[in-house]
Amino acid sequence: MRQIRYLRLVGMDAFYTFLADDGWAIASHIALSVLMALFPFLIVLTSLAGFFGSKELADQAAQLMLQIWPEQVANTLSSEIHDVLTTSRGDALTIGLVLAVYFASNGVESLRVALNRAYAVIESRRWYWLRLESIGYTLVAAVTALAMAFLIVLGPLIIAAAKRHIPLIVESNESLLNIARYGITILAMFVALLILHAWLPAGRRSFRQIIPGIVFTMLASLMSGIGFGLYLARFANNYVTMYAGLASVVIALVFLYFIAAIFVFGGELNAAIIKSRLPRGVSLQAAQSLKPSEKQA
Repeated sequence: MRQIRYLRLVGMDAFYTFLADDGWAIASHIALSVLMALFPFLIVLTSLAGFFGSKELADQAAQLMLQIWPEQVANTLSSEIHDVLTTSRGDALTIGLVLAVYFASNGVESLRVALNRAYAVIESRRWYWLRLESIGYTLVAAVTALAMAFLIVLGPLIIAAAKRHIPLIVESNESLLNIARYGITILAMFVALLILHAWLPAGRRSFRQIIPGIVFTMLASLMSGIGFGLYLARFANNYVTMYAGLASVVIALVFLYFIAAIFVFGGELNAAIIKSRLPRGVSLQAAQSLKPSEKQA
């Protein structure tokens, strides 16, 4: 009973703080920023893949990115994404690519704003260092996506080689590749959330302090994706009737809005748990400015 009461109090604290921090408005900002950053990011992805000698990797990476999205949402953007990935570009490593990287990093900046509010910290770092950091995260995400796609491309060859030695264990290439896709995507999502909560906002937090919000974000996002997919399966025509040619964009934006709200609430949940464990008189902001040794003292 005590644990249930504690969870209820922490959950209510996180919810009310989410409302006080304009969580819904921040979520809409994140959704729009991420959607606008998606296609510049795909341009960066395609340019890097071409630099490494295989633009097919960009297509594989995009498929991995959409793996955990509801099928109806992914399908609405698939043709536009395919056009971006298959268009030949002469602006690689020119001002066009630089601008694409800059605009793609806006999605990271929106996440920073949300987490700074959630953890009640004031950003003291220089704006240009923050922008360079966001650009670095964007480039690392692109290279990581290509590396994971490369593993998926190598998958059939690895399975074929394994079949010759353990045929009874390795039977179906397709099923193993599907498991690998989901496994790699979920692992990448977990690592990305870990990095975002630990280092993107100002202040210091231990991995133990941010795990609850990460677990909540992953589980709630999965359930939200399933629920939104079921809703679209029955009522997708409503969007077509109301928004006509913009239906695909609006569907993606609504889905990202729900995911963004879950992400922001995950940060608020972590903050509420941290507050509940602080000694009397120590503020949340002060606690995150202390080093681990100073906290123990």
